[in-house]
Amino acid sequence: MSAAVILGVVLSLGACGSSSSGQQSSAQTDSDAIITAFNTEPQNSLIPGDTIERGGGRPGSMMFSKLVGVTPDGKSVNEVADSITSNADRTQYTIKIKSGWKFTDGTEVTASTFTKAWSYTANLANAQKNASFFSMIKGYDALQDPHVAPDAQLEGLKVVDDHTFIVDLSQADSVFPVKVGYDAFSPLPEVFYKDPKAFGEHPIGNGPYKFKSWEHNKSIQLVKNPDYKGQFKPRNGGITFRMYTSSDAAYADIQAGNLDVMENVPASASKTFTSDSNVQAFNKPGSSIAAVSIPSQLDHFKEDKEGILRRQAISMSIDREAICKKVLNGTASPAAAYSAPTIPGYTTDLENADNIKYNPKKAKELWEEANKIAPMPADAKLTFSYNADESSFKSVYKAIANMVQTNLGLKAEDVPVPTFQEYRENITARKMTGAFHAGWTPDYPSVENYLKPIYASDAADGKGANDTDYKNPEFDEVIKQSARASTDSEANKLYAKAQGILLRDLPGIPLYYLNRTGVASQQTKDFTMSWQNYPVYWMASSTKK
Repeated sequence: MSAAVILGVVLSLGACGSSSSGQQSSAQTDSDAIITAFNTEPQNSLIPGDTIERGGGRPGSMMFSKLVGVTPDGKSVNEVADSITSNADRTQYTIKIKSGWKFTDGTEVTASTFTKAWSYTANLANAQKNASFFSMIKGYDALQDPHVAPDAQLEGLKVVDDHTFIVDLSQADSVFPVKVGYDAFSPLPEVFYKDPKAFGEHPIGNGPYKFKSWEHNKSIQLVKNPDYKGQFKPRNGGITFRMYTSSDAAYADIQAGNLDVMENVPASASKTFTSDSNVQAFNKPGSSIAAVSIPSQLDHFKEDKEGILRRQAISMSIDREAICKKVLNGTASPAAAYSAPTIPGYTTDLENADNIKYNPKKAKELWEEANKIAPMPADAKLTFSYNADESSFKSVYKAIANMVQTNLGLKAEDVPVPTFQEYRENITARKMTGAFHAGWTPDYPSVENYLKPIYASDAADGKGANDTDYKNPEFDEVIKQSARASTDSEANKLYAKAQGILLRDLPGIPLYYLNRTGVASQQTKDFTMSWQNYPVYWMASSTKK
C-alpha cells in the first residue's frame, strides 16, 4: 500500500482516452454534493499508523493532513509544515509547523501531536503496522524491546515549543522531508491515547474531510471539514466510500450513475472502458507495481541456494508480455525493475535483470539444478493466492499458474480469497502456504519507497510491509548507504545496486506496472487520477442534486 506521498521518465502504455463529457460540462455543479467512491472494507480500524492497505488508506488520507502533502502529479509541498530544514549531514531536521491548524474536535495541532503520534506508532507495545517507517529516528531500537512501556517516546524527537520540534536520526536520511508526507506520519489529538480502539472507529483528524460514520462492510461517510487550513480544499460536500466485493459491480454502478468514481477498471471492461459512452475514462502511466511474493520460510523456497534457484525459475517461466497484452488488455506493462518508470531515479540498468525476463528454457535448467540440491516431492504443488474481489487477478493468476506448470512441470494452482480484508488478515497472520499477490502503490515518490518498506529487515515480522520476512544484511547495508547519499545521483546508483540484490534473491517477483486507470460517472465533473492511482477526491464535483 501501500498507500500516500507511498514520492521522470514516462513510459508509453496502451491507449490514453476519455469518453466525451460534453453532455454534462455545461450543467451547474453542486459544491455541496456528496461524491460516492469505490472502496473495500478496511483491514483494521482507521488509525494512520496501523493502515497499510487501500481500504483504510483511501478515507484515512482524506482525514489527516501531514507535514507535507503531494499534488496530484506527485510534487511534494508543505502542508502543516512551515519549514523542514536539515543539518549538513542530514542526521537532524528542524521542523516548524504553521499556527491555526486544528483537529476536528477543536483542539490545536501542535509539535507534540506529531512527536507523540510518531512515538506511539514506532513503539512495539502498540503493534502498529507502520512502525518500521520510524526506524531511522534515534531511539527506535529501544522501543522494540518486548518490555517497553506503551507510552515510551522516541529519544530523537524533541519539542522546542508548540510550533517547533527537532528530529535526530540514528543515520542520515536524505528522503526524510518527502517521507513525512506518508499517512503514518500524521498527527494525533490527545483524545486518541485515552481509547485508541474507539478512536479507530470514529477518527478525529485535521484534513480536508472529517469523519461522519462507518457502517462496516457498507460505507464510510466523510464530510467537508470547514476548518481545514491546507491547499487541497474540497470542491464537494463530502465523500461516501462504498464497500464493494466486486469491481465489476462497482463499474456497473458507474455506468448507471449510482457511483461517482473508482480506480482499477475490472478486467471485463479493460478493452472497452476508454470508448464506453456511459463513463468518463482515465488511462495513463502510473506508479503501481504488481509482484508475486513468496514467504522466505516456505519449504524449498527459502533464501538459500535451492530456494533462490527456484524463485529465479518461477520468474523466468512467467510471460509478462503475454499477461499484459492478452489478459490485462494493454492497461499494464511488463516490469523491468522494482520501481515504476514514472518515479525519479527509475532505471533498467540493473544486475540480474535477466531473472525477470521470460526464458522457459533457462527456467527449466535452473529448476533441475535446484532439484539436484533437494528434490521436490512428486506431489508438490505451488499455490498462487489473491483477493477475489479484484476481478482481474483471477485471470492473471490462472495464467501464471498455467505458465509455471507448463514450463517447469510443477503442479500449480490459483487460490482466490473472497475479500481483500480476509486476504490481508491471512498475510498479516503469516498463514500463506504458497506464493501470493503483492501490489504496491508508493507512499512517496522515491525509488527508496519501493525497496526499504517492503524488503528491509526492520520491516519484517509484522513491523512493516515486508510480508515475506525477507532478511538480507547486504541489502540492508546498501539501503543505509543510500540514505547517507549527498546527491540524488549517488542515491540512485545505490538504489540500483539494491535492486540487483533483490533481482538475484527475488523475495518478490516483479510482474507488471499498472496504468492509472479509472472511471467516473457522467454526472461527475473535474475527474482525474493522482500519481498514486487514486481518484483526486477533493477536486471532484457533481451535477447531481
